[in-house]
Amino acid sequence: MDRQLISHLAHADHPIAAPISEEHLDRLLRRVKPPEGARILDLGCGAGFWLIRLLELYGGATADGVDISQPALDAARAAATEKGVSERLGLHLVSATDFSAAEPYDLVLCVGSTHAFGGLTPTLEQMKSFLRPGGLALVGEGFYEREPSDELRADVGEYEDLARTVARAESSGFRTIHAHTSEPGEWDEYEWSWTGSLLRWALAHPGPDGDQARAAALEHRGLWLNGYRGVLGFVTLLLAADVVE
Repeated sequence: MDRQLISHLAHADHPIAAPISEEHLDRLLRRVKPPEGARILDLGCGAGFWLIRLLELYGGATADGVDISQPALDAARAAATEKGVSERLGLHLVSATDFSAAEPYDLVLCVGSTHAFGGLTPTLEQMKSFLRPGGLALVGEGFYEREPSDELRADVGEYEDLARTVARAESSGFRTIHAHTSEPGEWDEYEWSWTGSLLRWALAHPGPDGDQARAAALEHRGLWLNGYRGVLGFVTLLLAADVVE
């Protein structure tokens, strides 16, 4: 099974696809307040939960979602149709690094997908290239709540603490105007959903694919419970791009 299919299956019961509750996500998206008729782009949109919610909140907006997972985009298309926003949503099966657009956007999202660009700084540089002057960005990134062991850092990634994460965002030509720092309960709900959805699928699909799904779930759960739980945090930053005069 490829990584995209495993991720799609694992997010079946948590379509937000990040350690954020629906209540806190709604509060965060209401803080965005894009201009009337905003153009929105999500780089790594998955099943489109964030985009669809934004289109529901902001009736004049249009959006493009970019992802390399066909199952995720199929799910996004079905959800957009169900919510009545499909005519305002374009979905693109292409790598976020290869996507191009003819016009700038008012809001660009990249939540939990900064690895596609090689980290936070190159992600923000790419996001800014899609934004109109003074546009908004929503970026979700991990950070270390406390210093990890060398072994855990090697397994999880080269993240900073929260203060350095915010500083890095602002050194890329943005100003932080709001943020949501995921709470422990949001992390637990996300991780139990991720591993549980995958294990449930594995039980219903005995055979090689089920075995691979089960192994991925157990490996992930072990790394979480025995490693980064309480060490790795997640912050979603609402950023405004500097206007260069």
